[in-house]
Amino acid sequence: MTEDLVALPHFVSVEHLTVPEIKALINRAESFKHGGAVPQLTQPVYVTNMFFENSTRTHTSFAMAEKKLGLTEIPFDGSHSSRSKGETMYDTCLVMNALGVDLTVIRDSQNEYYEPLIHPAANHHLNIGIVNAGDGSGQHPSQSLLDMMTIHEHFGSFQGLKVAIVGDITNSRVARSNMEILTRLGAKVYFSGPEYWYDHAFDRYGEYRPLDELVDQVDVMMLLRVQHERHAGDANESQFDAVKYHAEYGINQARYDRLKPECLIMHPGPINHDVELAGDLVEAPKSAFFRQMQNGVFMRMAMLEAVLRGRHLGGLN
Repeated sequence: MTEDLVALPHFVSVEHLTVPEIKALINRAESFKHGGAVPQLTQPVYVTNMFFENSTRTHTSFAMAEKKLGLTEIPFDGSHSSRSKGETMYDTCLVMNALGVDLTVIRDSQNEYYEPLIHPAANHHLNIGIVNAGDGSGQHPSQSLLDMMTIHEHFGSFQGLKVAIVGDITNSRVARSNMEILTRLGAKVYFSGPEYWYDHAFDRYGEYRPLDELVDQVDVMMLLRVQHERHAGDANESQFDAVKYHAEYGINQARYDRLKPECLIMHPGPINHDVELAGDLVEAPKSAFFRQMQNGVFMRMAMLEAVLRGRHLGGLN
């Protein structure tokens, strides 16, 4: 293995990565994007994508990344799996492993679902690489790293950048991953959006400010989707008004015009048009939404390659 390539047994959280590893993954993804050589597998590698929550971008992006790396995808339909009959996540992975699957990419609604899969017990027979495609409101490492790639591609560095994370922060796994990684990379993080969806535990990463105080000050405006599906029992959900939210916390044309010329608007998707972002600004010059989706394929290639190398799969060391 060359010095600048990352090798990991699993890929479940950005918190497990060192800063040099993060930078190496960004460099690797940028290399793939610009036509760099893809590792040549000398042995077959079988992967399955087990998504127990709905997904368009992440699921398809991983499938494309796997195709570009030469992996063989074994189809899996989460909505018709035996988990609906009470099968545990561990047992589902054990079945896939017994059938010959080497890697599994998982999205699930449970926070840290991966813990019993990557920390073997005494009778643990599971031998399969786990790649986290999102766990509840916990982590979303691939989205976080493709965001870092997009920022690095635009600015060339993170040191001193001012980044605003705006919206439904408490329920966002993207926010949790990004606030931590941005701080470690040297950026200055700010938060905004409804205060009832902000947890002051995040104060250790940045400071909360009204949106209009940040609009003309930040280099990156990172918008978050309002996650209605995670608001069960939240009194604020029953009072939610999309028009009012957009007026108070969304990027409309007036706020767009106040952004710095080089500012990036980012969003993990799917975008609620005219809620977090005005619909006619989704493809505006300052919007990086399309670029984020493009970069996601290359970053997921870099992540998968790291696990291939860490597990010595495909003949890679």
